[in-house]
Amino acid sequence: MAKLSKNDSFMDLSDYGRPLAVAAAARLKNTSATPIQVTLAFGVAGLIAVFSILSGYYVVAGIFLILKSIIDAMDGELARMKKTPSYSGRYLDSIFDFILNFIIILTIWTVSNSPLWAAFLAFFCIQLQGTLYNFYYVILRHQSSEGDRTSKIFETEVPQAYPHENQRTVDILFKLYRLFYSTFDKIIYTLDRKAPQAGSFPKWFMTLLSVYGLGFQLLIIAFMLAVGLVNLIIPFFIAFSFFIFLFVCIRRIFLTGQSQHSIIYRD
Repeated sequence: MAKLSKNDSFMDLSDYGRPLAVAAAARLKNTSATPIQVTLAFGVAGLIAVFSILSGYYVVAGIFLILKSIIDAMDGELARMKKTPSYSGRYLDSIFDFILNFIIILTIWTVSNSPLWAAFLAFFCIQLQGTLYNFYYVILRHQSSEGDRTSKIFETEVPQAYPHENQRTVDILFKLYRLFYSTFDKIIYTLDRKAPQAGSFPKWFMTLLSVYGLGFQLLIIAFMLAVGLVNLIIPFFIAFSFFIFLFVCIRRIFLTGQSQHSIIYRD
């Protein structure tokens, strides 16, 4: 199922691995492989990238970061193909992203000349960038006539587990998800409270904003590792966050249409 109608679809620079993910998921559709197993696989790919950075194999690390991004899109595709959606998979995916992002930045810190405080700030900036992208993207999906409206941006209640998953597992993963993401969600919402009433966003805006998607962030890291710019990765993502205010200003000043929808969702 597409996340947006054809009229609202835009060039998502962070979603370059989607075609390969769809093809790979199709091959797994009639096997015993589960979406959760695919989620675990992208976690393994991320850890291999970390080990490669520590070992000085930066090109190999970049390859596995891109592979991680591709596999990251596979679990959702496989769940849709097998018609086995789960809250466990949804939360686990986001939790793994958070933890791996933190480990990757700390690993880059250990092999670079950046101070520790800068590494923590860069991680915070990366998460904030991704949250801004998700915030506007899921609003667009909710406004789209055929958009996916399943992911909430503010989750305050534990959802009821699907029949094929365990409620206790969902409860635990939900609490972890809230612990990791709620602060970033609140910060972005505070910056642009009226965004949910702004209506649909133009394609050019979403394409530009997609540089803040996790897939594109990993692509930037992979490229900088490969060309020997490891010392600039942490400063780059700190500086890259200044565009957050530019995107918010563009939305608030120029993209102010009204919408009938008031419910917002998070990816």
